[in-house]
Amino acid sequence: MLRRRSLLAAPLLPALGAVPAAAQQVAGGRPVRVVVPFPPGGAIDLLGRLVAERLGPALGQDVVVENRGGAGGILGTDAVAKGPKDGSVIGVIGGATLTAYPTLYSRLPFDPVKDLQPLTQITTGALICVVNAEAAARRGWTDFRALVAYSKANPDQVKMGSSGPGTSSHLCIEAVNSMAGARILHVPYRGGGPAITDLLAGTIDMMFDVTPALMPHVQAGKFKPLALSSRERMEFAPEVPGMGDFADLGLGELDLKPWNALMLPAGTPEPVVQRLFGAIRQVAADPVLVNRLKPLGYDVELSESPAALAAQVERETPAWKRLVELAGVKLD
Repeated sequence: MLRRRSLLAAPLLPALGAVPAAAQQVAGGRPVRVVVPFPPGGAIDLLGRLVAERLGPALGQDVVVENRGGAGGILGTDAVAKGPKDGSVIGVIGGATLTAYPTLYSRLPFDPVKDLQPLTQITTGALICVVNAEAAARRGWTDFRALVAYSKANPDQVKMGSSGPGTSSHLCIEAVNSMAGARILHVPYRGGGPAITDLLAGTIDMMFDVTPALMPHVQAGKFKPLALSSRERMEFAPEVPGMGDFADLGLGELDLKPWNALMLPAGTPEPVVQRLFGAIRQVAADPVLVNRLKPLGYDVELSESPAALAAQVERETPAWKRLVELAGVKLD
């Protein structure tokens, strides 16, 4: 379920290198805003800042990050959808927002297909389940099976923080509860950063979330990793089991690998879309960016074209719809 191998796009458009930098600017050279629909401190915020600091030189103009957190990314995504159609607003949007939210929510302030212009996918990666290391030692959570067993014996006593209702982490834990009979309590936050702060403090017990913001705390010994949301194990943490290792718990078919995309307001002129697409290609080719994200569990993956991303959203929406139905979640 939800597995996909995207291809890195072909070489950079040759014409771009021959165009003077000033002619390549968008929005009349005004600053470009990279909208992150979550508060500072989470994985999407980290990704947005890494992209923004490289996009400025590629465009030859200032690029700033704007955090617009709230409602599981809906507020920030809506700000992108309603933003200027001149290339001055780019959203870092999770794939679940584009594919799962139309089923998950009874109504949205935007239509992911009609109100957003795809630019390109930017990353993919599995979620990682981590627990507060001190709590794990105290409660005997030596592995993921022990955590599931504890939650069954102590319903709603294991508290899992997420970056918001309806996010990939929320859907993942609801699927685990449904498929394995676990009784883990979901505690939504306005973003991954605040949830991480509470997990460090022991206010909550665990997170099942994107890896870049969590791995530094794993490496520091504050968090104990127990599982990945992908069926298979991953290169960045080969010792951490995937869902395929828990087929005996009923989780063998769960294979969740969220991805992130860059989106523009619908109606952005095609030349601007192509200019930004070429600039993002330059950003993604930076080995420093790739090497910074890979140990944290993010692979840089681009769409072949903006149209290919639109086709991907259409293709994957039915699978995410099934996951929402499996999780039994419906939000207003």
